[in-house]
Amino acid sequence: MPTIMKLWAHLKWLPADWLAALSTGAVAAAAFMLLGNTPLVRALGLALAVAGVALALQPFGRLLAAAGSLALAFSPAFWSQTGGSSQSTLDLILLGLTAAAAAAGLVAATVRRPEAGLWAGLILFVAFFWAVVGTPRSLRLTTLLTAWLLYLLTDALLIANPRPDDAAHPPLSRRHVIGLLVVFALGVFNDPLFALLGPALALGLALCRLRLPTSYWLALALLIGIGMYGITVQYLISGWWGFSSRQAIELGIRVPYVIADGWREAARWLYLFALVAGQFTPIGIALGVVGLARLARWYPPLGVVTMVAYAAYALFGLVYFGWDNTVLLLPLLMIQVLWITYAVYALGQWLQRSFRSTAIARWAAPTVFCLLPLALLLRITSAG
Repeated sequence: MPTIMKLWAHLKWLPADWLAALSTGAVAAAAFMLLGNTPLVRALGLALAVAGVALALQPFGRLLAAAGSLALAFSPAFWSQTGGSSQSTLDLILLGLTAAAAAAGLVAATVRRPEAGLWAGLILFVAFFWAVVGTPRSLRLTTLLTAWLLYLLTDALLIANPRPDDAAHPPLSRRHVIGLLVVFALGVFNDPLFALLGPALALGLALCRLRLPTSYWLALALLIGIGMYGITVQYLISGWWGFSSRQAIELGIRVPYVIADGWREAARWLYLFALVAGQFTPIGIALGVVGLARLARWYPPLGVVTMVAYAAYALFGLVYFGWDNTVLLLPLLMIQVLWITYAVYALGQWLQRSFRSTAIARWAAPTVFCLLPLALLLRITSAG
């Protein structure tokens, strides 16, 4: 009994950082399976990505984090990854064994390091997910790893660069330094396009003012180089590189390659604008602009890093003419959700200051924001 009570005492600490995000992921998993007819393992992998985004958004409030991450989950681009063939009995048995191993790791690590058990469970699930439903250049695995890289990077930047009125944070731990490199390496080896996050990651580590060994920077540079080589071979080396993007647009040509001058065409910019607006409506674009502006004012390192990552994927979206453009740009949409959520958070803070922290002022912005995932979910059900 004392051991159980000690375990529960530690578990009571976990919800502040994890329980709300995992609960949001559970809601998303239920929607993926019930409405999207998604196999269990694939649904859990997508839900774990939603939980990672929710963790990245939690500094702005748990309700806002849940609403923002579910808005991403129910966006057309993310929802397009649901569905698929049914899972085999062997896969379900392996899932049970993985869950048992993750639970054992959690129990074993809870006495002193509760987060270590959760990280062990995450690593085990990624390995299992990759083995069962992962394929070379798996888009679902890329989505999962992008979400958790965004969480680690956001958390590290907020801890290393707090505002004067922020609550005290513990110093950056090894889970940030090692975790960022490991997740980035997994992402690059799965799909070289993940290297587009490399410049933002390097900038974020520099802005965290960490004293990293030279070997760490060399490893990061090597991974970026490997990714850029893969991008060159996969997307750039083709007969389409020098093709006229204007002619491609007029002829309606869609090829999975880069056309170099695509960024010069206004039609491509309008296409990118329509892509983002199609996920979160034009209001989402406006809120994203407001959110980035407020981040640049209150959390400049986070604003700059996310803007660099967003710009890298936006440039790729302008010059890439493949049909899978929308899904490949999911990292851009994750950053858009972060900006939107922060804009709503800033609006809520302004309302509380203007109306002297009344209950209505406190809950007005989060309540209205919750309408966004509900509207997106209704759009999905009506389309189905």
